[in-house]
Amino acid sequence: MNNLFKALNDETRREILELLKVKDMNAGEIANAFNISKPSISHHLDILKRAGLITGEKKGQFIIYSLNTSILEDLISWIITLKK
Repeated sequence: MNNLFKALNDETRREILELLKVKDMNAGEIANAFNISKPSISHHLDILKRAGLITGEKKGQFIIYSLNTSILEDLISWIITLKK
């Protein structure tokens, strides 16, 4: 759970999630939406993957990143239990 909160604590990573909410993208497409280096984008993607928020599937020479909504559903369920 700590990796999840760490991943969500950064504005760039939250913006990446917003992009992937619209459509699956490769790292280059994601990088084009930001004014930061490609290695920095790769670092953010790695953190998001380790937190389980995104998945990556190799297609040809690219890795296509997708939003993993099941981890978000687990987080929401956990937050709801705190309210009870």
